[in-house]
Amino acid sequence: MKIAVIGTGYVGLVTAVCLADMGHTVVGTDVAPEKIDMANRGTPHIYEPGLEELLKKNLKKGNLTFVHDLDEAIQSSDILFVCVNTPQREDGSADMVYVEGVARRIAENLNSYKVVVEKSTVPVKTSMWIKKTIDSHKKSDVKFDVASNPEFLREGSAVSDFLNPDRIVIGVETEKARDLLVKIYQKFEDRLLVTNIDTAELIKHSSNSFLALKISYINLISELCEKTEADVEQVARGMGLDPRIGGQFLGAGLGYGGSCFPKDIRALSKIGEDLGVRFDLLKEADRINLRRIDVFMDKVKESLWIVKEKVIAVLGLSFKPETDDIREAPSIKVINRLLQEGASLRLYDPQAMGNVKEIFPEKPQQVYYAKSPYDAADNANALLLITEWEEFKELDLNKIKGLLANPVIVDGRNIYEPSRMRELGFEYYSIGRK
Repeated sequence: MKIAVIGTGYVGLVTAVCLADMGHTVVGTDVAPEKIDMANRGTPHIYEPGLEELLKKNLKKGNLTFVHDLDEAIQSSDILFVCVNTPQREDGSADMVYVEGVARRIAENLNSYKVVVEKSTVPVKTSMWIKKTIDSHKKSDVKFDVASNPEFLREGSAVSDFLNPDRIVIGVETEKARDLLVKIYQKFEDRLLVTNIDTAELIKHSSNSFLALKISYINLISELCEKTEADVEQVARGMGLDPRIGGQFLGAGLGYGGSCFPKDIRALSKIGEDLGVRFDLLKEADRINLRRIDVFMDKVKESLWIVKEKVIAVLGLSFKPETDDIREAPSIKVINRLLQEGASLRLYDPQAMGNVKEIFPEKPQQVYYAKSPYDAADNANALLLITEWEEFKELDLNKIKGLLANPVIVDGRNIYEPSRMRELGFEYYSIGRK
């Protein structure tokens, strides 16, 4: 199959590389020339485990290329995966300007039958607008189809998720489009769910919003645990043993972040509002998630009393482990609050420090980017754990205690056991546990 992937962000780059690895001929394109140049050198512009190796492998094989010319990519391909950004507006709706722009370019370059596949997360009924845009701007009677193939990639395991999917959803209007997309994914035929396009578009928003609900729910339970002698970790374990509930996404902590959950839960609320369906349940889940920063900051103040002029080590800046993505990361909100309180920060993350530096440049006596977790802890009055990287779970805690000016740890991800931390002599604060 000759495939073009339009947009090489987190989703697009992984999609292009993995489709090539599955044996297809793939061309990737993007409006950001530096992304194309880096990809052609075999260097991803994002950190994702396994991605660089597969990128280099398929560039060498010759079935994967990246070009600056969008028109060339469209004209030379049979299937067009649209993976452009759909940023969030202030009212929670998705801004579809980039999708509309790509649809117009496709219309101008429609030289043969093509299937235009929505891969970006889009509101239900987007396919109708893409089809209408192409129809109104195309210069010939060439036929085309629009389809939906939502992504379910988790940052930090996106390559594995793509090559070992639990399900592949395809939304189509015609048998021809169905047959072509099934052919792309024929090795996963037992995991294909073929629906109409509206259903496929809605599945992605519905899935992410449900998972966000689970996270907000267990965080609400953690607040109740802190008012009693209950342990939220054990509550979550007891719930998760019920196969109807399952244990995933029941980790209490600082809440969810990233480019999907916050955006998708607000987008689905707005879609419901526009169609006359009230989604108060989702709005409350979003409010609970936003409140997690207040809960965490209360613990920081409880541990330090006065935050001003205190030296604070912050471990973990990405919104989750195994990624350098800081979009909607709790760390950004925590750092902002600490700086407003007048703290001096020592920051460390295995992958995300470069991205955070663009928001918080290094400043003497205010923001310092550490070389290691131990460098961050050196002479700090407290250590805050924001992201649950494996590296942090394996720290030499005796060494950390010796480096800290005060043996205070505020754990936003429940990485350690409270009893062990007390035995080691730490003043330890966690979520929903005593």
